[in-house]
Amino acid sequence: MKTISQIIIREWKRIFSIPNFYVVLLVIPPVIFFFYGLIYQKQFAKELPMAVWDEDQSSVSRTLTDMMEQNDNIHFTHTAFSNAEIEKLMKEGKIFGAVHFPKNMESDAKKNHQSNITLYTNGAYLVPAKMIYKGAAEIIIKGGLAVVLEKAEKQGMPAQTANALVQPIKLNSTILYNPDFNYKMYLTPGLITVGLQMALIVAAVLILNLEFKRNTIDDLLEISHSSSQIVIGKMLAHLSVSWILFVLVAFVVFPVYDLEKPGTDFNFFIIYTLMALACIGIGMMLSALSDNLLFVTDVALFFTSPAFVFSGFTFPRWAMPWYDQLYSDIMPYTHFLDGFIKLYFMQLPMHYAMPEVYKLLLFTGVTFPLAVIIFQRKINLYLKNQH
Repeated sequence: MKTISQIIIREWKRIFSIPNFYVVLLVIPPVIFFFYGLIYQKQFAKELPMAVWDEDQSSVSRTLTDMMEQNDNIHFTHTAFSNAEIEKLMKEGKIFGAVHFPKNMESDAKKNHQSNITLYTNGAYLVPAKMIYKGAAEIIIKGGLAVVLEKAEKQGMPAQTANALVQPIKLNSTILYNPDFNYKMYLTPGLITVGLQMALIVAAVLILNLEFKRNTIDDLLEISHSSSQIVIGKMLAHLSVSWILFVLVAFVVFPVYDLEKPGTDFNFFIIYTLMALACIGIGMMLSALSDNLLFVTDVALFFTSPAFVFSGFTFPRWAMPWYDQLYSDIMPYTHFLDGFIKLYFMQLPMHYAMPEVYKLLLFTGVTFPLAVIIFQRKINLYLKNQH
């Protein structure tokens, strides 16, 4: 323990004095965390600009337009008079969608003739398109039902009977865990934690090989010739620094942006610590494998950069090709995210996240022993060459 303590203290000094470490671990992450929070500070994408093409010019079309304008997602900024004009406005980036009320819409409805309202959305902007569709579709459906209901009541049908006839089955939807579709609540924690994985792995790939690069390996070997002691000591030093980042995220960044989830701190700490150990283990294994700093850094960046995409955060993993699913499984962030959603977003007890806990422990159980074995061979070879 005395030897490991000496290695820990020595590694702390290196972390806080070598730019390769302190910039990656302590300078860049806080800046990125606060920038991520600022991006989604508005929480919702509201009042998306739209155009209206009203050929009917009736009370029904004006009522539907007014109802859509009241929706938080929609704001009519342009009036169009043709399909070509709508396309032109979209190409210029002036609108995200449009609605077209055809001629004789009101009269056709009164004659029991079907009338087709056209809703235009820009699929190149997937999220705004879905939000416009959600907001406009609900109103148009309600408007159509209201027209039928009004006609039935005018024919003498009781309001309750008419309502049951027009809408015999009513859908009640309940959205859990992020009912308001709050972008800040949804995206900011995910982006921050994927940034943590990247920082931890990129720093960890330099832990062992940097000793040779900076010609400090002799100083290290004066403390211990045992790679297991060296790996454990360095691991504990970097793990303790990763806890500084946890404190920053959980008790500074999240509260500043109103992202706290009461009662989740301990479970969040456990799943985060397991991810940190997995990331440090992967980094140290790579660091032991190669002395080429540029190469291992490139490998770390290549490995961690697509983590957000492959994790299933924005697109379900089961819908990905099998080889993409395999790639996602070898990234700690994938399993951390599954556990994080359960423990943080859904505020579930720890036992719900045990599958993810076991998978993260597997990373630790594989990478650290490999790092110990490979680095011990390097130490033995180095000592042999010295003699």
